Amino acid sequence: MLTQVQAAPGVGMDAFFTAASVAVVGASDDITKIGGRPVQLLRKYGYAGAIYPINPKGGTLQGLQAYASVLDTPTAPELAILAVPAAATLQAVRDCAERGVRGAIVLSTGFAEAGPEGAAVQAELVRVARTHGMRLLGPNCLGAVNVVDKLVGSFSVALEQSLPPAGQVGIVSQSGNIGSFTMRNMADRGLGVSRFIATGNEADVDVADGIAALAEDPATTIILCCMETCRHAGRLAQALDMARRRHKPVIVLKIGATAQGQAAAASHTGALTGSDAVFDAVFRRHGVLRVRSFEELLDVGHAAVLLGAQRLPTTDAVTLVAASGGFGIMMADAMVQAGMTLPALGETTQALIREAVPAAGTNNPVDASAQMSARPDILLKMLTALQNDANGSTLVLLLALSLYNPRLRCVYLEALEKIRASHPHRLLVLISQGPPDAVAEIRALGIPVFPSIPAAATGLAGLVRLGQLTTLPTAAAYDGPRDAVDPAVFRNEFHAKKALAAAGISVPREEIVGSADDAVRSARATGYPVVLKIASEDIAHKTEIGGVALNLQDDAAVRDAFARLMDNARQHAPTARLDGVLVAPMVRGGVELIAGVSRDPVFGPVVMVGLGGIYAEVLKDVAVQVAPVSEDEALRMIRSLKMFALLDGARGQPKADVAAAARTVARLSEFACRHAADVAEIDMNPILVRPEGEGVLVLDALMVPTSRNPSAH
Repeated sequence: MLTQVQAAPGVGMDAFFTAASVAVVGASDDITKIGGRPVQLLRKYGYAGAIYPINPKGGTLQGLQAYASVLDTPTAPELAILAVPAAATLQAVRDCAERGVRGAIVLSTGFAEAGPEGAAVQAELVRVARTHGMRLLGPNCLGAVNVVDKLVGSFSVALEQSLPPAGQVGIVSQSGNIGSFTMRNMADRGLGVSRFIATGNEADVDVADGIAALAEDPATTIILCCMETCRHAGRLAQALDMARRRHKPVIVLKIGATAQGQAAAASHTGALTGSDAVFDAVFRRHGVLRVRSFEELLDVGHAAVLLGAQRLPTTDAVTLVAASGGFGIMMADAMVQAGMTLPALGETTQALIREAVPAAGTNNPVDASAQMSARPDILLKMLTALQNDANGSTLVLLLALSLYNPRLRCVYLEALEKIRASHPHRLLVLISQGPPDAVAEIRALGIPVFPSIPAAATGLAGLVRLGQLTTLPTAAAYDGPRDAVDPAVFRNEFHAKKALAAAGISVPREEIVGSADDAVRSARATGYPVVLKIASEDIAHKTEIGGVALNLQDDAAVRDAFARLMDNARQHAPTARLDGVLVAPMVRGGVELIAGVSRDPVFGPVVMVGLGGIYAEVLKDVAVQVAPVSEDEALRMIRSLKMFALLDGARGQPKADVAAAARTVARLSEFACRHAADVAEIDMNPILVRPEGEGVLVLDALMVPTSRNPSAH
């Protein structure tokens, strides 16, 4: 099989998980060495396939027949684990490829992470592997583990004492240590693991392959991913869509959130969009839940496993119950801040609560007082009333210190067991820091337990997003022409807006003039009042040099403004090439937005929309998404803005034409995809969004070519 093209996500990954035979190249009798540990772990945990230790000395290793070369094994191993020094790895890969090995795990270091020479060797490893159709995991990785079949292709210390119990959690991590730490902690919580893979340098197999493989694995129902970066946007999107189609939630701990050292950008758009915000947008588009801490990964992951895909909440409604009014208020604050809602309880429900607990406050949150835990039947009656309420919300019960009291522990466990039996499909969540064995008993009932109020709020909000996976629309895709853009668009806003107008984006009627007399003529034709703006490809931000004059009412004002703008440009930008002055109508009325495009190094063109005008960089109220976006997606972006109320008729103002604004953002995103090879950044600021039915006008625009260094501005 001769190919040097990277395989589609997940293709050939079965070699790392279902291999019927394994060769360990660089095998050792010493189980403290990297070459000794895989052999030991395979034997210790009962791997049923053939194990071929490879060592130049041959003989016997750890009680097994050893072979001088992988070329000498009785049958071709399906998987090879390479634990030899970097200098010997290339020959080992060549031997594996020649022998017909389907997958090779390179554990050793000293490749791309070590410098240019190592990178060159790594590239040759990939070339050899792909030429022979062999998948390559690593180098500089912690390998792969199939817990179900006891196939251990790793030397992780997390496996020394015990193998995790077999279960539903699949783990893929770029960092071996973080991934194995996750695997061990999941096992310590009593959760089973299906498969684990650490991708290391990702010379061939990457995190997308890992996600895709887990999406196809029948033993895996949830995927936990520890991620530093993405090397190929399209492959990641494919893998995430595979998981989504198979209804397997993906929870990602994305580290490296602070983009230190990010180059300055020429446009507002470039300054307002960062790679971490783009990752957020990509995850949101593909139904992935991003968590911000290792603890959140474990808490939410555990809850998702307990609930399963069928019991994940699809509504943000919660009913809160505590034995203390103060705790109830704290719960309400945290839940609302996390985006959850607190619906009112029905009159019948409130009456039944008072019947069970006469002293209870029956608003939401419910102040159930200490009486609720007096007897199991009292607590059960109250919980039953709440679970039967028509609002269909998730019930959240805070126990504080109750589980530490043996009597109260018995009360709660008895009532919780009965309510789960009587209402198996209704969601009940606990907040408690009780003894580990008590928490384990409650979780064994299928009830998620969060350790704190903030953890419960963020966790529940995340579970809701996972539960809404099936309602997400298919992401927009661009399959139109990819054309070169007229270089004139980079000269000034007149030409930039002319190109945007050709793409269906509304702009005012304007003209560039080279003299005061022509400015007056153009202003009369346009109709007073008018705006004058300096036109130059070397002046990106005109207001900063006094290059804009607004609300000019007559000929004299236009003549004065023309002279002033030209003088300001010569004084503040003496080397700038001047095309003249732009004459445009002075447009009033409406709300100002900013929209634009920047180039992400991984995901390509990224479209942004936010509050515009002079406040764009002050408020940073923006939404971003990888281009293209549909009109519906653009509308959701606009509605997500904190200041959306300004567009939605706040304080009696007319509602803005949000549909036209969304259409403009969608067309901008298509323009960016069409001209991605030439255009690095686009800035439309401000966009005047007029009242409903009156459309929008792009009042200023800037385009930056891919060949220009943005930091030059």
